[in-house]
This record gives sequence, C-alpha cells and structure tokens, in this order.
Amino acid sequence: MADSLRIGIAGLGTVGSSLVRILQQRSNELAITCGRAIEIIAVSARDRSRDRGIDISGITWFDTPEDMAEKADIDVFVELVGGASSAAEKAVRAALSRGLHV
Repeated sequence: MADSLRIGIAGLGTVGSSLVRILQQRSNELAITCGRAIEIIAVSARDRSRDRGIDISGITWFDTPEDMAEKADIDVFVELVGGASSAAEKAVRAALSRGLHV
C-alpha cells in the first residue's frame, strides 16, 4: 500500500467534526477503496477545550488555521472555517503557497 494521505482540518464545527468522525470510523474501508491510508495529522479550531464528541487526542492541534497550513506535515488542507473569515483566506493562501491540495 502507498504512503498514507496526510490531512489537516481547519474548523471543527458541525461539518469539521463530522468529517473527522467519518474518516476515523471508515478508515479501513477508505484505505482499501483508495489504496492508501488516510490519516488526520492536524486540526485547528477556535476553542481547544470544547467537547466535539470526537477523539482528537492523538492529532496535532494548531491554534490558527494559518499556522497549521504553514507548519503541519500534511498533503491536504481542508478548510471548514465558518463565515467570511480573513483567517480562512490567509490559511488557504498559505496552504497553496506550500503546494498543498486544498
């Protein structure tokens, strides 16, 4: 099997938390279908202490999406920050400048 696909998720609201849950619950099925494991390497959200009903204990936390886009060892940057946020735009620009898939 190929190297894993490393993902960073910015925004852990309803959609972001659901994406984490789905990727965690279906990791074996997705690895078989995609031919490689999909790993959530990094996450970023406004409130680290909020209970989202998902296990992110083994995932690297970044305080800002831009910081994650600039520093995380990821292949794909998933932007799910709500609203018309300049933080989201800065993070996407940072990810694209690193050659990450967005």
